[in-house]
Amino acid sequence: MKPQTPIIPGHDLPVTNFAETQDEYQTLPAFRQDDGTVLTRWRLTWKERLTIFLRGDLYLFMLTFNKPLQPVSLQVERPEVA
Repeated sequence: MKPQTPIIPGHDLPVTNFAETQDEYQTLPAFRQDDGTVLTRWRLTWKERLTIFLRGDLYLFMLTFNKPLQPVSLQVERPEVA
């Protein structure tokens, strides 16, 4: 699974690259809205797609660094952005 740009194909959204200068992390391209919402797009490999299809599970790991958990949302529908 790899993060993808453009964030929403067909839309010319500005991209913020998180962790771009942090070698211990993979750069994460994202669209950051004025309200603080951050949107990313991920491309699954065929093996990952098949595994999800057969097992029906998707796991989300979050590095919270022992800080409060932030709300997240996973979806497959194309998002609406303002």
